[in-house]
Amino acid sequence: MDCCHKPEHGHKTKERSEEEIKKLLNRLSRIEGQIRGIYGMVERGAYCTDILVQSAAVTAAVNAFNKELLASHIRTCVAQDIRDGNDEVIDELVQTLQKLMK
Repeated sequence: MDCCHKPEHGHKTKERSEEEIKKLLNRLSRIEGQIRGIYGMVERGAYCTDILVQSAAVTAAVNAFNKELLASHIRTCVAQDIRDGNDEVIDELVQTLQKLMK
């Protein structure tokens, strides 16, 4: 089971399964490749609209990554904190959602 940890000093951490790590890193690698592609388009002087279409694809890919990570966070960390009586996690989740929805 995934667990979230808050060390005495520093940031929270989370244990993820190898499958989840692989899935997230694969998504990030694809996004990284898309960004490199846009970089190359700018270098080659590609037409603005073509670059914007690729940029929109990156935005959609980042949003998909965020949705997957957020769903995992809610199912594991948030649910466990609520079960443990730590309702502060709700405020943290609300703040995170506000940042994602800007």
